[in-house]
Amino acid sequence: MDIEEKQRITPEEALKEYKKQAKGSLKIFLGYAPGVGKTFTMLTEANRRFERGKDVVIGYFESHERENTIKQLNNLPMVPLKEITYNSIPLKEMDVDAIIQRKPELVLVDELAHTNVPGSKNKKRYEDVLEIINAGINVYSTVNLQHLESLNDIVKQITGIGVNETIPDNIIAEAEVVVIDMPPEALRKRLQRGNIYKPYLIESALKNFFRAGNLSALRELTLRQIADEVDEDLEEYKNKHDIHDNWYTSEKIMVSISSNPKSKRLIRFGARLAKTYKCPWYVVYVKCTHFMSPKETPEIIKGLNSNIELSEKLNGTVIELEGTSVSKALLKFAHEKHITKLVIGHPKRTRLQRLFRGSTTNKFIEQSTDIQIIVVPYDSL
Repeated sequence: MDIEEKQRITPEEALKEYKKQAKGSLKIFLGYAPGVGKTFTMLTEANRRFERGKDVVIGYFESHERENTIKQLNNLPMVPLKEITYNSIPLKEMDVDAIIQRKPELVLVDELAHTNVPGSKNKKRYEDVLEIINAGINVYSTVNLQHLESLNDIVKQITGIGVNETIPDNIIAEAEVVVIDMPPEALRKRLQRGNIYKPYLIESALKNFFRAGNLSALRELTLRQIADEVDEDLEEYKNKHDIHDNWYTSEKIMVSISSNPKSKRLIRFGARLAKTYKCPWYVVYVKCTHFMSPKETPEIIKGLNSNIELSEKLNGTVIELEGTSVSKALLKFAHEKHITKLVIGHPKRTRLQRLFRGSTTNKFIEQSTDIQIIVVPYDSL
């Protein structure tokens, strides 16, 4: 098979690529609370594109009577809303068909998690957006993290407030996301100045959703969520380009344990490291199948289970591996998970085992060039 044949794609791949190119793109301005500036930033960016001659329209806009946001409308054209009568009350929603017929290059759709009035074309606004994107139109939209379906319970636990309007996680995962950030205290001051809610709502908001602790937790949750999304994108890129080196974009810690009771010190040390770096950490043990390895006994199993129990209590992710070489099993896992720090105890092998099998620690050091290895001698534990 020559190079040209290798590079030729299948009809199925060609169709998939065509559909991808024919679809519009979605850009989401994400915040951790109302008032951080999502709509303001979206309008500012849209105005820049409009001034460069791009065909930009507003499909739906919610001002919340915020003066600074309203000023950002400038000369952006708006697609008239569609009137829908519900329970004898005339209400207005975004006109999806009119937008698709107008076919602008970019449409702005505020409040992605909104539930449409009964009688609308779609039940949820994100469904409207998906239809618009499938018609080849690019979309800018806004949403707060508490509307993400997978985080619904966590947000309720933090704030004590249930969120009924949610969007599927894959909407965020497949979009370009811009995080609109602001320190919690600055956001509370913005609220106190009347820049977010009407004066009669301010005091109640400060004591409830806008408590400093709530905002700090939601902000961290937002940044972590996006960090995870970025991590997945980076992983996909590295796999696609066959890149196996660690790029140290974030810390990932692995603690290697055994049934030895002194492994508990390693586990606690790893937990403290993970807390310091606010990063994921794994507790890994290898079930060695080499004929010279000690055979499992009730005492060994009991010791291992005790160490696993402590690891889970400290929120470590426990992983069991198997192989004839402990160092090779650890190294393979470390490369798969892009581990940056390994915490390991000094191996307690007999002289005969060291003679024939060498040192696990030394092997790991020799074979790994991009992982920081923290060796803690068992005698010092």
